[in-house]
Amino acid sequence: MGHAILFILQQILSLLILAIVLSVILSWLVAFDVINLRHPFVRQFVAFLEAVTRPVLAPFQRIIPTLGGFDISPIIALIILVAIRDYLLPWIFGPIIGLLGG
Repeated sequence: MGHAILFILQQILSLLILAIVLSVILSWLVAFDVINLRHPFVRQFVAFLEAVTRPVLAPFQRIIPTLGGFDISPIIALIILVAIRDYLLPWIFGPIIGLLGG
């Protein structure tokens, strides 16, 4: 049971990491006019990614200033999310998995 919960939480964090990476790439493509936001699917996809990533990135954007117009808050958020996924969650669930026996 403990392995299943750990796996689910790690996969949720992996999807969030993927959403942040896609959001950053799409913002670059929109900024360089490679992708047009007037297309309904693109607009809806960008709005979805914004809704998913905004709660995670907003606290970092309030704390970390932009550097010459470049927002580094997604990089910091990604580093923290990967650290949580790869180190903190296994550390927390280690004793739980040991107690439950797998």
